[in-house]
Amino acid sequence: MENYIGLIVSYIFVFLMIGISTVLQKKGVFNDEGARKFIHIGVSNWWIILMLFFDHVFLASIAPISFIILNYASYKLNIIKAMERSGKGNLGTVYFPISLLILVLFSFATGYLYIGGLGILILGYGDGFAAVIGKSYGRRQLAFNKTLEGSLTMFFASLVVAITLLLIYVPAHAIWLAPLIALFATCVELVTPKGLDNLSVPLATSLFSYIILLTIGAL
Repeated sequence: MENYIGLIVSYIFVFLMIGISTVLQKKGVFNDEGARKFIHIGVSNWWIILMLFFDHVFLASIAPISFIILNYASYKLNIIKAMERSGKGNLGTVYFPISLLILVLFSFATGYLYIGGLGILILGYGDGFAAVIGKSYGRRQLAFNKTLEGSLTMFFASLVVAITLLLIYVPAHAIWLAPLIALFATCVELVTPKGLDNLSVPLATSLFSYIILLTIGAL
């Protein structure tokens, strides 16, 4: 029963994020980029819903699969304007739920849901805030039009996410492992072309975290 409640909560939560972003964009509180990043950061918290409600991989996969379809339709037809960039060629909004689906399958296969949470929440908060700060205050250009200010934001936001999850699940290793994961995620984000980081950051970060934790015997 909890899995089905989780599905209902999932759809309510995601559409609530989209709805709030759309309203705030129309009221002028957010510009186009701010509206997209509000959804980007907000929806990453779906992983918390996953950990609270789901214990069945098939049911947990339904929401990501449906949002792959919805986001692709929105990309092609501009259905959810608050979520789309002007022009074609950036499938970042489609890559996000693809990453969710892959990490749902990976996390259930390994039995450690927080591993997927590291990747998705670092993508949401790290990459999300990095883009906002980078566009607003970035002055020192690095790779792929990304800035030093944005990359520093990525690192510190990722560090907060990593240390929070690791203190809950593997507290003995949190202090030294969180900065390592944050630095790795920041480097991956820096060298990945825009849009593709919605795939590279969560997948690489979760895989890196899993390998490190497995190597030190923490899993």
